[in-house]
Amino acid sequence: MRGGAGLPVAWFAGGLAVLVAAVLLGVCAGAASLSTADIVRHLLSLLPFDTRSPLSERQAALLMELRLPRVVMGAVVGALLATAGGAYQGVFRNPLADPYLLGAASGAGLGATMVIVFGQQFSDSPRALVPVAAFLGALLGVAAAYLLGSTAGGGGTASLVLAGVAVSSFLSAAQTLVQQMGVDQLQRIFAWLLGGLGRGGWDDVRLIAPYAVVGLVVLLACGYLLDMLSLGDDKAVSLGLNPAVVRVVVISAASLATAAAVSVSGLIGFVGIIVPHIVRRLVGSSYRAILPVTVLFGGAFMVVVDIVARTLIAPAELPIGVVTAFLGAPFFVLILRTTRHRSI
Repeated sequence: MRGGAGLPVAWFAGGLAVLVAAVLLGVCAGAASLSTADIVRHLLSLLPFDTRSPLSERQAALLMELRLPRVVMGAVVGALLATAGGAYQGVFRNPLADPYLLGAASGAGLGATMVIVFGQQFSDSPRALVPVAAFLGALLGVAAAYLLGSTAGGGGTASLVLAGVAVSSFLSAAQTLVQQMGVDQLQRIFAWLLGGLGRGGWDDVRLIAPYAVVGLVVLLACGYLLDMLSLGDDKAVSLGLNPAVVRVVVISAASLATAAAVSVSGLIGFVGIIVPHIVRRLVGSSYRAILPVTVLFGGAFMVVVDIVARTLIAPAELPIGVVTAFLGAPFFVLILRTTRHRSI
């Protein structure tokens, strides 16, 4: 069954159910056991109903101040990275385009690191500048990778990937240089570079919420335009579309989404490749369908990966970036072998 805008309603409903299940599993998982029924009853008790919470004061604090904000932030970060990856793949017509491989994540990392190290010199609240600096860095990384791949390498799949690797390496080197200028911040920076959600809270959710909403709304609104771009620039122009304007809008929105995610979670790779490709297999090639379903599956994917990261070697915790790398590296090789320079 499909909606009028080309959205597979069944898959959207399925994605929503998977996301809700992942969120409930995420708030239940941990050393202190909380049942799903008790969590639901506690959340209902916060509404204007005559419902009594079954949780103790300590359990309620654990749920509301630690687990729930972490799970919500994981869902938001996953949705942002996955949707940005799907949008990059559509706008570049390249199945390997991804925030991590295109230099967007490295650029966002450089911008955020510069604020962490030098921000106190320019602002009384440098933390609020992190998403802005990350956005500018992400735009720089994507623009450099795209220009290098299209001018020096001919614009093919392999050229864009190699250009992204080169740009990412350069930006990572610049980031290392900045790190050495702020030795007292090294522990914080290294923890951030490996990717994770353990440091976040409701303040981080509120910090990135405006950027996340703008980025996702613009990308979802551009689904039809990406479908037109997939027909080729000449066909898109004949249909009244300006491909250059669409690319600027989509790249800017995808970079904003990437920057918002990176600014609170650190560098988490491969989400933008794994989730959109799985969704594409499920719903077809229309970006009007791919992007909304990717939002839901991306959020669920990150919540589940975070559960693995914090329970696999408990009481220690794996960085999320390590888990996604283990999953993403073989997936990337599979995509590389199956596409063989074909466009999406």
